[in-house]
Amino acid sequence: MTTTEAGATAPSEDIGSGGHEHVTHGYHKQKDEHLKRLRRIEGQIRGLQRMVEEDTYCIDILTQVSASTKALQSFALQLLEEHLRHCVADAAVKGGDEIDAKVEEATKAIGRLLRT
Repeated sequence: MTTTEAGATAPSEDIGSGGHEHVTHGYHKQKDEHLKRLRRIEGQIRGLQRMVEEDTYCIDILTQVSASTKALQSFALQLLEEHLRHCVADAAVKGGDEIDAKVEEATKAIGRLLRT
């Protein structure tokens, strides 16, 4: 983190993979919670594999697929919200072409989520 003239902290900048500048992403404060959610989803997927291995009834498997899909969608929406609040808001403060790029990037991500 860096400190601005007004004394506020701003994300440190570092060009990382994919050319994204922020070391601290919008999900950073919730990282442990996100990892816990993803581990639960991973467990649901392993449960699906086990159900198929054990020749579980089709409808029961489909019910679990639905639950797993909803869990992933919920995770994606939370991550998107954090991206908007952090990355897009930061770009809006900076102004210029960066805000247009972040809005376009978010719009494309939303489009991908809607197609699933």
